Amino acid sequence: MSAAVDERPTTQRPQTSPALARAGGWARRAPLLPALVFLIVVTQLPFLVTLFVSFMNWNAYYPDERGFAGFSNFAAVLTDVSARRAILVTIVLTASVVLFSLLLGLGIALLLDRRFRGRGVVRTMMITPFLVVPVAAALLWKHALYNPEYGLFDGLLRTVLGDDAPQPDWITNNPLIAIVASLVWQWTPFMMLILLAGLQSRPMDVVEAARIDGASPWQIFTHMTLPHLRPYIELSGLLGAIYVVQNFDAVFTITSGGLGTANLPYFIYQTFYTAHDYGRASAAGVVVVLGTIVIATFALRTVLSLFREES
Repeated sequence: MSAAVDERPTTQRPQTSPALARAGGWARRAPLLPALVFLIVVTQLPFLVTLFVSFMNWNAYYPDERGFAGFSNFAAVLTDVSARRAILVTIVLTASVVLFSLLLGLGIALLLDRRFRGRGVVRTMMITPFLVVPVAAALLWKHALYNPEYGLFDGLLRTVLGDDAPQPDWITNNPLIAIVASLVWQWTPFMMLILLAGLQSRPMDVVEAARIDGASPWQIFTHMTLPHLRPYIELSGLLGAIYVVQNFDAVFTITSGGLGTANLPYFIYQTFYTAHDYGRASAAGVVVVLGTIVIATFALRTVLSLFREES
């Protein structure tokens, strides 16, 4: 018997030349080029100019002394008493806002993770402070809440304690705390959103099994919920730090940098617009950018670890 021969025609993929493959790749990337060029022009070119000016001795009051200064501007920023105080205020402000926002955000996220009537409306209302323009939020706290004559806080004291109630000047007595409170109010919804997303990604079957086995709510929270939320807490804290370390609106609006509340962004503003020392202001700006890049690096690593865990 003769073996049967399969006479069906075989189809072969046409070979694509390297030049044609490169042309196809560029055709797919071409629509993205305008956005890439726009991004470079808007973000990278100003930073390169700032980096160049940071190495220059450039003060508008002394135009004849303009020239290359090397690292003297960076040395002046790191040794100047006002700059070091601004760096310390920036660290304290960022750490305080991130810590309190995380704690409040975690508590609100745990409450909103429960089922109750009107939960969607409450979630929307809790997000609202984060959507307010930063300058408008700072003005709201300065005039509607902190004002000693018609502010809400002193009005509440007068309502509860009577006409003889103390009427403190909140900004003058506690300037840094006043700024921290306004920023915590605005950034708590951001932390709450990230932590709530982490809570809703928990494996609920494991949680229910732990409840059936007799685990208390505190044990479930400490041994299951918190370990699961650890990368989300790190991510929200790092992202919040990236934005809070650059905050200028609240400091400028509430205290105008006075009473020991000037942070690095406000120090840059003063150095640039008041002292007209463009070189030193640019060096301080580069220091802020470098600090932000360090924080952003940790944030990206946390995001990548979350993606790896999800995959």
